[in-house]
Amino acid sequence: MSTRLVLDASVVLGWILGEPEVFERCKPVMIALKSAHALVPAIWQAEVANALVVKERQKRIDEADLRRCLKHIRELAIEVDLEAGREVFDRVVPLARRHQLSVYDACYLELALRAKAGLASFDKALCAAGKREGVRLFEES
Repeated sequence: MSTRLVLDASVVLGWILGEPEVFERCKPVMIALKSAHALVPAIWQAEVANALVVKERQKRIDEADLRRCLKHIRELAIEVDLEAGREVFDRVVPLARRHQLSVYDACYLELALRAKAGLASFDKALCAAGKREGVRLFEES
């Protein structure tokens, strides 16, 4: 059975957008995905799409870049977990409150806990909460 890994939007966006300072940090995660099973909460799609639209508005990417990014994202072998939506009130909100996270970030933490998966994120607060909850954080080997 392959390793399960929950991907924060920041990791995939860093990889897809290829911004040099972030791209190098993403490489080990994306290489690990060749043998790992990637999971994301359902909000991930909206979060990634919103970040791309904002970048386009800021003129950091154009329409062709946006389409190319969406095409690459669709090609990634990532499983979107639909269960988290059912867990928001009972499991996600308490995690958000306990660790002072946004509900969005707590969705990633809840999925990692429920799926007994590692967590790949560049968000310091989310990683700290993951450590406190006993979640295995992705670290370059």
